[in-house]
Amino acid sequence: MNNLDIATIVVIAANILVSLKGFNDTAFFERYKFGIGQIQAGQKDRMLTSGFLHVDIAHLFFNMFTLYFFAPVVVNWFGSGKFIAVYFISLLAGSLLAMFFHKNEPHYSAVGASGAVTGVLYAAILLQPNMQLGIMFIPLPVPAYVFGIGYLLYSIYGMKSRMGNIGHTAHFGGAIGGYASTLLFMPELLVNEPLMVGLLALPIIILLIMAKLGKI
Repeated sequence: MNNLDIATIVVIAANILVSLKGFNDTAFFERYKFGIGQIQAGQKDRMLTSGFLHVDIAHLFFNMFTLYFFAPVVVNWFGSGKFIAVYFISLLAGSLLAMFFHKNEPHYSAVGASGAVTGVLYAAILLQPNMQLGIMFIPLPVPAYVFGIGYLLYSIYGMKSRMGNIGHTAHFGGAIGGYASTLLFMPELLVNEPLMVGLLALPIIILLIMAKLGKI
């Protein structure tokens, strides 16, 4: 399994088991999904539990497929314990950013591991920015840092335009979580790779400026 360690296998298994339960139990799904109104009413656990629910098999597969490829990068650099920390910090960061941007939308809801997975992806990119990524419809692989910056800029566009039934805010928040936790665990990157650290911070800075100006 792509040299997956036990921590990654446990995370993938938890997502599969909780999602399958949600597919077959509407009451369970409704109780544990991300919901602004319910969280504001006190059900804070939804900020965590929603990250293990998915809409359907395709949604679940895409997130776990992405995690399958990028989790080993983070594990190889940090080990299993810090990988788990990156995963959950990213999950909660995605929920927190969604709470911030949708706090006045009590009926806003979401599910999925996308925030956590995007955090792991962005952590892997920060750790190995020059690895080559193949992307559908693009014939040549692109450097990971180019993909990472482009993906977050696309997420900003998705947040601003409310494009599609996609949790762009959670994706972006997850990336912030992955970025911050990677620097927390490996602060020497600030000295050894200042250019990449700066480049990968650009979309985050752009989002903060746009939020401050009320442009998003």
